[in-house]
Amino acid sequence: MVRPSKKQQIPNLQEAIKETAWNQIAEFGAPALSLRAIARALNITAPAIYNYFPDRDALVTALIIDAYTSFGDFQLAARDEIPADQLIERLKAIGEMYRQWARTYPQRYQLIFGTPLPGYQAPLMEVLPSGARSLSALVSVIDDLRIANKLQSQDYPKIQPGYEPQFEVWKGFAGNYDILSLSVSMIIWSRVHGLVSLEISNNLPPFGVDGSALYHYELESIVRQFVKE
Repeated sequence: MVRPSKKQQIPNLQEAIKETAWNQIAEFGAPALSLRAIARALNITAPAIYNYFPDRDALVTALIIDAYTSFGDFQLAARDEIPADQLIERLKAIGEMYRQWARTYPQRYQLIFGTPLPGYQAPLMEVLPSGARSLSALVSVIDDLRIANKLQSQDYPKIQPGYEPQFEVWKGFAGNYDILSLSVSMIIWSRVHGLVSLEISNNLPPFGVDGSALYHYELESIVRQFVKE
């Protein structure tokens, strides 16, 4: 393959590689991701990609970090659009944005929360900062509810003994939140994650044209369960 001339050089090749990778994932699925196919699509040589991503796993890691970063940006923006003292409204806004982001970027959502790629093991310390930040909006609001004595969490299952060191590592990236706040947040996340995952994979029960009615019901249910009147 002939290398493009300087006039044809791609201005930001690293971003172009990642964008082409997302297009591949959308068309063929993440397991089919191929550096050589990306090179062909961009009309460049394979070694040009290796300068940025030495192998497929390095590219997948970069895509995961970008996805988590985007997800976190949207969640934090949704939280910060609501005044800090309106905690229930903040909680609902974060929940609405969770679904909106997943529906807008289903490939990104599936890459970070869906079926693991065969043969790929995410490097924890590379991915953890963006991953922890992506849920920090939810954890921060739950922690504010706890501080305001509005968090309803009697007889709530706590993080099991022995996992505290992992929590301390997480706090180093996401913020110094109480362990109870993280526990409640993980349950809330699992509930909205379940519905959103069913919706974007077209496996929702027949509650309407899309999952809006069921999802809004679940958000209201979460508020009733975890927020004191």
